[in-house]
Amino acid sequence: MNEFDILHFEQLKNEVQAQYLVNHTPSFEDISKWKGIDIIYFQEDLRKIAKGNISEKSFYTYFKSSPVSKLPRIDMLNILSIYVGYVSWYDFKKNHQLPSEIAAGDQNPSSNEIEDSQNFNKNTSLIKIEEENPILTPKTTEQPTKTSAENIDLQNSAHDNQNISINKRDLSTYDTTEQNSPFAVVKKYLWLGISVILAVFVGLLGFKDDLFSKKFYYSFSDADRNSKINAELQLQILRENESPILYTAKPNEQFVYTTKSKTLRMVVSSPYYRTDTIYRNLETAPEVENIELKPNDYAQMLYFYTRNMKDLKRKRVELNNLISDDATIFQVFDNDTYGVETMDKQRYISLVTLPTTSLENLEVIEIKNDKFGKISMIKFKIISDEKK
Repeated sequence: MNEFDILHFEQLKNEVQAQYLVNHTPSFEDISKWKGIDIIYFQEDLRKIAKGNISEKSFYTYFKSSPVSKLPRIDMLNILSIYVGYVSWYDFKKNHQLPSEIAAGDQNPSSNEIEDSQNFNKNTSLIKIEEENPILTPKTTEQPTKTSAENIDLQNSAHDNQNISINKRDLSTYDTTEQNSPFAVVKKYLWLGISVILAVFVGLLGFKDDLFSKKFYYSFSDADRNSKINAELQLQILRENESPILYTAKPNEQFVYTTKSKTLRMVVSSPYYRTDTIYRNLETAPEVENIELKPNDYAQMLYFYTRNMKDLKRKRVELNNLISDDATIFQVFDNDTYGVETMDKQRYISLVTLPTTSLENLEVIEIKNDKFGKISMIKFKIISDEKK
């Protein structure tokens, strides 16, 4: 081993990181920060592409620090080189020669390197043949006793002087001891279990409103006529320490309210009906309910006389009796130049008793009554004027 081998191994680590990031998104891009599930997924990708594996202990030893003080075993170097698209560790170094390395004349590989690469390539070829054409071989009844020389720890010896012996019975090129250990299996499924629990938790957070909310359906009817209200109603939901939430109930349609609250305070208002505040305990209240509203008689008569084009003289008299002499009347203009115009009682009566089709588009926004029951305030707009 020389200083150039250390530099080449650092290059190899960078290319391994780049290769993995092509199709995967780990927690961190920097390979030295990978841990847990990131290392497991990397091992799976390494087995898939290079048909080999490195243990988690080896990963922490050689990828968590930079630069390393010693090189891994030659078989691990060959596996990592194949992962990034080279034939062997020697092939990788040959294609990544450094200028200083060329100047030093260290271009020719040692005989041990060539032998290591040939043995590894031969071993890899046997693996591919075995995968394509699996052959069942009988088990031998007796295994020769290994000498102490065969049990030398290759990790602690110089990689340049190592020879790779081919095991005829097991052609795997990676260490499966840690992979098949009970601890590794438990750890793998523990991570999968944690991932499933987190996914379920995120799902509950995303759909908690739907899971814990309840829907209530409200319809509204005229208390005097016992018929559905054929007009829009303004609804305000009042909550403690919050501004009112405004809704609109469309004519002849149910108002659907979805909530997780246990109580309801709702204000219902309309120009032609008296404002009412509805209180409900939603724990015991029915999900479907019809609410009766008391009509505002003066407002409804005003609407009737405004739309009735017959007997204009009688119509003026009735309107004069309905509207207070001190009434405040507003006409709202919601066009390019927003504005509000005020008018007195007689001008308003003249406007609504003038036989014109514009009265069909007159819309009363709000009506208020004084203590005697007469109309003290009218706010209206004519929709056709807005379009002009």
